[in-house]
Formats: sequence, C-alpha cells, structure tokens
Amino acid sequence: MAALLLALAILSLVAVGIGGGHNVTISILDLAVAKGAVCLDGTPPAYAYSPGFGDGIDNWHVYLQGGGWCPSTGSCLGRSTIPLGSSAKLISSNNGTQFFTGMLDNNSTLNPDFYDWHVFRIFYCDGSSFMSDVEDVHNLTYRGARIYDAMMDELLRIGMGNAKNALLSGTSAGGLATILHCDKFQALFHNTTRVKCLSDSGFFVHGEHFMGADWRETFFFGVVSAHGLMNTLPTSCTSKFSPTLCLFPENLVQDIKTPLFLIESAFDSYQIGQNVFSPSDKSPRWANCTHNLIFCNWTEIKIMKDFRNTFINTLKSTITDSSGYFIHSCYRHGHMEDIQGSTCSSLVGNNLANKTISQAVGDWYFDRSGFQEMDMLNDLPRNCTTTDDEATFEKKCSDYYMP
Repeated sequence: MAALLLALAILSLVAVGIGGGHNVTISILDLAVAKGAVCLDGTPPAYAYSPGFGDGIDNWHVYLQGGGWCPSTGSCLGRSTIPLGSSAKLISSNNGTQFFTGMLDNNSTLNPDFYDWHVFRIFYCDGSSFMSDVEDVHNLTYRGARIYDAMMDELLRIGMGNAKNALLSGTSAGGLATILHCDKFQALFHNTTRVKCLSDSGFFVHGEHFMGADWRETFFFGVVSAHGLMNTLPTSCTSKFSPTLCLFPENLVQDIKTPLFLIESAFDSYQIGQNVFSPSDKSPRWANCTHNLIFCNWTEIKIMKDFRNTFINTLKSTITDSSGYFIHSCYRHGHMEDIQGSTCSSLVGNNLANKTISQAVGDWYFDRSGFQEMDMLNDLPRNCTTTDDEATFEKKCSDYYMP
C-alpha cells in the first residue's frame, strides 16, 4: 500500500509538471553538407529538437548555443578537436543527447510561458557566432553563416514558417549571434507572426575608455580576420564603423528593427574574467579573484565597479526605447539554461521590479507589459547562487510557484 501511494505521489508530480528538464536526442543535419555548411573540422552541423505540443504547437523557440570564439588559425584548429568545433566530438562527449532545462524546459511549472513550444537548439561549431562564410578550404572550414542558413531551411521545412509566435535566442557568443541575425530571422515569417529576439549575456562591450579596450579590439580583429567576416557583418554597421567594431553590440543594436530583449549582468563574470586584462597581463591573483569573489581585494573590486559603470553607461547610450532589458548586479554569465538564472532567479536574490528573469521576458514577449529595468542600487558584484543541490533547489522553485 505504501509503495502504491508513493507511486501515485510521483505520478501526480509528473502530471503537474514538477520534474524539471528532459533529455533530447542530438541530430545531425546531413543535408547541410551539400551546401558547404559544416563545422570547423568538416563534420555536418548538429541540433536538438523538442517538438511543441498543445497550445504551443504553432510557437517556435530557436536557441543558438554559445562558447566564445577562435581568433586565429591555431586556436580554431584546436577548437576543431573539441565539441565546439566538431559535431562528431559533440555527440561522443554528450552520449548523443542534450539536457533541456531553464527556459528550454517542457515543464509547465519551471518554464510557464514557453514550456509547450517547439524548441530547436543549434549547436555551435564554427567559432564565429554563426557569421563566417569562407569558400577556400585548407585544414579548416569557416562556414558559420552557412550553418545558420541551413538550419533555418530545415526549420522552415518542418513547419516553422507557419508560426504564430517565434523567438530567436542565444547565450554568450550565441547571444551575440542572436543580435547579428535578429532582423534576418524576422524576415523568415509572415507579417502576422509575432517575432522577437532574446540575447542572454551577449552584449560584449568595447569600452573604449576602460582598461583593456585595445585587447578587446585586437581580439575581435582576430576573429574578423580569421573567419573572413569583412563582408558578412551587417552593412548598417560596416557602413559606419570598421568590421572589428561591428562585433561589439553597442554598434549594432540601434539599427535592429525586430524587438530585442537583453538579459545581462553589469558584473558579467566572463567579460570581467576574460576581457579586462589580456592573457599576458592577467596575474594569478586576478584569476583567483575572478573565480571566487571572496579572494578579491578592494583594488580588484574597484576594477569591477569601473567595469559596471562602463557597461551601464554603454547600454544607456545605445539601447533603443523599443528594447526590453533586465540588467542585474549578480556576478554571473548566462541565464537561460538554468532555473537559478531564469524562472527562480528571485530565490537567489535576483529579481527586478518584483519579477524573475523569466517573468520579465514572458511579459515582454507576449506584450503583457514592457520591461526595462537596471539594478542601480548595488554597485558591488553579488553572489546569487544557491548552496542547495539541483533537486532541492528545483523543489523550492516548484513550491514557490505551487505553494
């Protein structure tokens, strides 16, 4: 009897959508090879597709994976031997599946606004934010733009063109790719389709007058040169700036016509850790500090505070009135694939205007209300993570929505 009651209890939890996350099979897009749309190592690109259901059957969420960039032949060659440059390596390292959670989850409690949508996750294997298109082939193939186009062709083939609602999103380098491809994505749909874009931790600042600006510019110059991006970046930007500067979103977002939402930390841990000092200038002490804030002294905190000021001032000067944004002060990078960073961000102290990140995004996407909030009160980086294990936190998150 006790076993039966336990089984019924578990069944009831599943029925109301308590168990978070689900595994999705990784698929290879073999048709892309004929179009020259291949990864750095020449393997065909990969995706993971979770079909929509119920009321979400006509809604599509396309997610672009992130993972930095390779700014030279040597670094791209190294990348071609890992999952970020090879679908073969991706499948072998992931056992053929990808776990969907956070804002990709099909859980009605943990992802209430988008849980029943089609979710199409495009894996990142080109090192250029899906922007490269170099015809010549030597030891590497730079074909990120072709991968993006081939994936869009596949999505249209399986029905995305008839969407009522569509969302293009991505994190980190995928967030930058979302900004770069946003208007191109919108052009795939009828005028009656609600189409919007969501960039998660993809606003990489140039910060011309902040330390490290030369290093950041040199790095993106390498990306542009290695991947031949001179002719693939938006002409609305390259007509005004050098191609290198057109990888910095501050020079892009004002020209984007499609509604765009930004999830960002003013203390972005990746940018602070990787883009303030060049590799040759990083000290062991700075590395320790950026990996764990308790090791930071006040000189290092001052650098972080200066970064915050640069980041916020850059955003204020470039974001349009039609944009949505959630700019917080937690020391982190990436939100969408983590319930701490999305649905239950408030449980780790990360909410603005009494909304979690996912609530803010949902309200903005469905036009329930606009959302443009920055944390202007906290000028120190905050630790917004839980010490709970995943299952415990997930239970707390479920209880928060279903007390």
